[in-house]
Amino acid sequence: MALVEIKHLKKYYNTPRGLLHAIDDVTMDIEKGKTIGIVGESGCGKSTLGKTLIRMEDATDGEVYFDGKEVTHMSQHEFKNMRMRMQMIFQDPYASLDPRMSVSQLIAEPIQTYHLAKNKKELDEMVFQLMEEVGLAKRLANSYPHELDGGRRQRIGIARALSLNPEFIVCDEPVSALDVSIQAQILNLLMDLQEEKNLTYMFITHDMSVVKHISDDIAVMYLGQVVEKAEYQELFARPLHPYSQALFSAIPVPSIHNRQKRIVLKGEITSPVNPKPCCRFAARCPYATDLCREQEPELRDMGNNHFVKCHRVEELNK
Repeated sequence: MALVEIKHLKKYYNTPRGLLHAIDDVTMDIEKGKTIGIVGESGCGKSTLGKTLIRMEDATDGEVYFDGKEVTHMSQHEFKNMRMRMQMIFQDPYASLDPRMSVSQLIAEPIQTYHLAKNKKELDEMVFQLMEEVGLAKRLANSYPHELDGGRRQRIGIARALSLNPEFIVCDEPVSALDVSIQAQILNLLMDLQEEKNLTYMFITHDMSVVKHISDDIAVMYLGQVVEKAEYQELFARPLHPYSQALFSAIPVPSIHNRQKRIVLKGEITSPVNPKPCCRFAARCPYATDLCREQEPELRDMGNNHFVKCHRVEELNK
């Protein structure tokens, strides 16, 4: 069952040169209790997609359904209660925390905003319970963000996201600013919390090894569009879009005998401002034809719930 349904979602920004298409006609479902990984290079619209889903950014067009309810056009008053069920973990654990607030104050803030605790005693109990769940020692309750390392700061961010008992969490590159050893701890924490609380994640990253570790499904984005989407095993075994193949070829392989050939993309990235109705990847694709430069391909099901947005996908993957 789909907890989140995204239908033809668009997010455009006005610029002096025209409309910047940050998100352009994205359609997908996110199954309850599952993780969908969103991958792609910087500037492809991954973070904007996550922010638009939970209405940190207002959509230009399209619809988002959460648990069967259309949330894109809800009034702010109606959406306030829905906000409790949809939360976000940010990329930079330091920039997302108020440096003037202690750990306990930071975790207590969302609980106080929504009046979920009856009194000070209950509030303290809820804060300490959340700290325990995310692996923060009680002795850190009166510490401030600048006194903690990146891993502990991110645990505060996770505790804040969990404080309202959400069902869906957008994880916006939550481990990219952390050391590798700490990354593994945070990833394992997120997976344990998902299993314990039946959480649904959108996990945004540019690290292919990380997305393989945590995702059930993966969507590859390029210039605001989903160009390929499949289950993670299917996608890693058989990437079909030329852009996905180039991404996967860049994954380091710890073997001197089984080294894969790196696909190096050439050409200029198409401008996302007033883009022409063509394949966005055509300018960098070694297989592009006149059709690719003149007509936008559709996202088609190639079987086994493997969707690809490419005119030549059949002939290139015989």
